[in-house]
Amino acid sequence: MNLRSVKTIYVAEMARSLRTVLQSIVSPVISTSLYFVVFGAAIGTRISEVDGVSYGAFIVPGLIMLMLLTQSVSNASFGIFFPRFTGTIYEILSAPISYFEVVLGFVGAAATKSVILGLIVLATASLFVPFTIAHPLMMLLFLVLTSLTFSLLGFIIGIWADGFEKLQLVPLLVITPLTFLGGTFYSIDMLPPAWQVVTLANPVVYLVSGFRWSFYGMGDVSIWASLGMIALFLAVSLAVVNWIFRTGYRLKP
Repeated sequence: MNLRSVKTIYVAEMARSLRTVLQSIVSPVISTSLYFVVFGAAIGTRISEVDGVSYGAFIVPGLIMLMLLTQSVSNASFGIFFPRFTGTIYEILSAPISYFEVVLGFVGAAATKSVILGLIVLATASLFVPFTIAHPLMMLLFLVLTSLTFSLLGFIIGIWADGFEKLQLVPLLVITPLTFLGGTFYSIDMLPPAWQVVTLANPVVYLVSGFRWSFYGMGDVSIWASLGMIALFLAVSLAVVNWIFRTGYRLKP
């Protein structure tokens, strides 16, 4: 493996985030903090507890997951789209570096930024509400796997998109709505039985539930179902990325 090339892409992507620290780090943290203030103050006064956990603490895993999904996709999609837009991607592809190393550099940087953001938001949440982490290692596992999987999805979107508008299409119209409807602010047990069945068709429910289980030891679905869903996401994303480089989809001029 050409580690020097991987490191070059990785460092360049991380440096880009440092140059735009307000947009890359400060803005997501402030936005997520506002959710704590608004929902914790407005709804928390009406809902004291959910499954024995205070409402403010209950929404912490869901809000971190919301930020994690959107930021992972955004970071990775822009990271690969910009070289395609400027044409520098062809210099990378013509260099003595494998496709795997290209993906490792771009996706690794995007996932790292998302994990750092998740930990910052987690620390920020502790300033608003007290919470516990029952399974810290499982929490870190979900944090890393989710960041990696959705960074791969963002990489795919960045290659698929042929304009800046399309970069925001999937995050705004698909991922964010599914996350809001995936138990971020409520337990699906609070829904009527028919809607509970419909909600279980939302794949984000399994991610939010699994991440919440790592905090409080309880979730809307089995922890094994959550791990199975994220493993499925990861496998599908890897298969699509492999197909893209094997066929040269939107990479060959």
